[in-house]
Amino acid sequence: MPNSTPDFTTSERRLVNQALQERYGKPVAVESVEAELLLDPFDSATTPCPSLTWVERDAHFVIFKTGDKHHSRFRCQFYYIEAEQFGTGKDEYDSLGDCVITLLQVQSDHERKRMSLRSGMNAVDFRKANDGEEYYPPIII
Repeated sequence: MPNSTPDFTTSERRLVNQALQERYGKPVAVESVEAELLLDPFDSATTPCPSLTWVERDAHFVIFKTGDKHHSRFRCQFYYIEAEQFGTGKDEYDSLGDCVITLLQVQSDHERKRMSLRSGMNAVDFRKANDGEEYYPPIII
């Protein structure tokens, strides 16, 4: 099936690069790729879609452009390994800006959770609380 979705425009690429510059404080290499997506869940045929991808802080990001030249829509996801893929909770976006910002926010939240679990601090605190000891949170002034 021929691709009816136009490639990312220069202004769309600039928007993505600007959001990444603001998030990471440095330029991030963004590659153009083509992905095949199942756009219609009732159809088994895949559709080629232009996509942008980058890697930062061990996470891989992909933004897919769907739709036609009159009505572009965007999908996104990030993953650490292929078996560990995450979305934003929203299937598609009408705005590329909303798509990119939400993707970066969700990944940032996920990254913080991963780091706190790796440190073991939360697991130790919860284990103590479940052993019958009283838990008194720190006093915040």
